[in-house]
Parts: sequence; C-alpha cells; structure tokens
Amino acid sequence: MSESQEPTIHKLFDLSGKTALVSGGGGYLGAALASALAEAGARVALTSRTQERAEEAAAALPKVASGSHLGVELDHLRPESVDHCIEMVAQQLGSIDILVNNGNNHTALDWVETTPEEFTKQLSNATGYFQLARHVRRFAVEREAAASIVLIGSMYGVVGSYPDAYDGVCHASPIAYHTLKGGLVQMTRHLAVYWAKDRVRVNCLSPGPFPASTAPREMVKRLEAKSPMGRMGLPHELKGALLLLASDAGSYITGQNLLVDGGWTSW
Repeated sequence: MSESQEPTIHKLFDLSGKTALVSGGGGYLGAALASALAEAGARVALTSRTQERAEEAAAALPKVASGSHLGVELDHLRPESVDHCIEMVAQQLGSIDILVNNGNNHTALDWVETTPEEFTKQLSNATGYFQLARHVRRFAVEREAAASIVLIGSMYGVVGSYPDAYDGVCHASPIAYHTLKGGLVQMTRHLAVYWAKDRVRVNCLSPGPFPASTAPREMVKRLEAKSPMGRMGLPHELKGALLLLASDAGSYITGQNLLVDGGWTSW
C-alpha cells in the first residue's frame, strides 16, 4: 500500500455504517462507552436488565445517519435471555460489527461474607460474556466480515486491592469480582488466538478507579491517595481507549488488556 492509499486518522476511527452491541449500556460507565461508539458514527444496540431502561438509554445516545439506536432487555446470567437479545439485534440491525461486554451483575459481599452460591453467581457473568462473544464471532464468519470484541475488565483483574482503602468504611472489594475480572483477561487472550484467523479481534479494556458519586467519600479519598495521578477516573476518559480497540485504528491489536487506571498498576 502506497503512502497516498493509507487511511487517514479520521477514517481509522470512523465507525459510520458499523453496528455495535453494548451490554449494560445504561450504567455509569456503560453509558459513556455506548456514547463513544455513537459519537464515532456507529448504530448502537444497548442492553439493560429492563426493556424500559434500555430504551431510555438508547434514546439518549447521539443520533447517527445509519438509523435509530436500539434498546434491548438482557440478563446475561440467563442463557435464554442472551439468545433472545442476539436474535432481536440481528433482526433489527442486520449485523453486529462490535461487541462491548460491559454488563455485570454486581456483588457487594467480601471474602468474609460471600457464600458459595453468590461466588458462583458472580462468575456466571463470564459465561454471559463468552456466550455473547461467540454469537458475534458466528455472525462475522457467516458474513465473511471482520469484528471487534471488547471485554470490560478491571485493574482488580491484574492486582489485588489495598485492605486499608476499605477498612472501617465499607466492605472490602469483593473476592468474586476480582476472580471474575482476572478470568476475563485470560478469556480475552484465549479467544483472541483462536479467532484471529476469522478476523475477529478480542481485547480487554480494564478501568482503574472510576467510583460513582454514590461511593463512600472516605473510601474515595483513600483511593486518591494511592493513585499516581492523585484523582479518580471520569467515565469520558474511557472513550478514546474503547474507540482504539473497537475501530480500524486498532486493526493489529488483539489479545491485549488495555489498562486505563491513572497509573495505578505502575506502582
């Protein structure tokens, strides 16, 4: 390819004509992720555990030329719900070029209080991620098209948490959550090497500390003191990283875990 034929930066990041599925797209971080894809031109199917919430969040996304966005009910802990969601998106949007596995059934129980049942339930989030990813890979192969899958991990899938950040304020960071996020990083690597020949890229985007406004203020202050940047992340600070992984700008990136953590894991 000659220099004059190389795609411009604008073209590489442009998602016009693409369709994206974002699970949990109405949540604190999910809304920013879904918005980023819409702002880049993609038509977005956005899920929530209730149809009403999904439709509200989809309606709030930036408009795109390719058509309206779609809100779909999804409980990714239930395999039949995953199958139904994928069927609805395929019927109404025709294809899925980008998948952002973001939805998460949370737990607040730490290693002291969690039960075997709660621990297993939390790990079932990974099952839903895999099921969605395999569907999207199948669509891509059937259409002989490329696809990008992004799993949302966490810095806590790479490092442990500081006990003193939570002590006396709230529960410790849940052990099942750490186990889940570490597993998603490894799932990313595994699927990436198996699906590369199909032109399906699989990457993980791992946020660092991005607490919502409802998080205990004392805990947030302790976390800020442990961050090299001295502050917490804001949802819009995930947008650029997601677009890199989802678009042709990242066409030679697969099997990677991109940490957006203000330097947290550099200590």
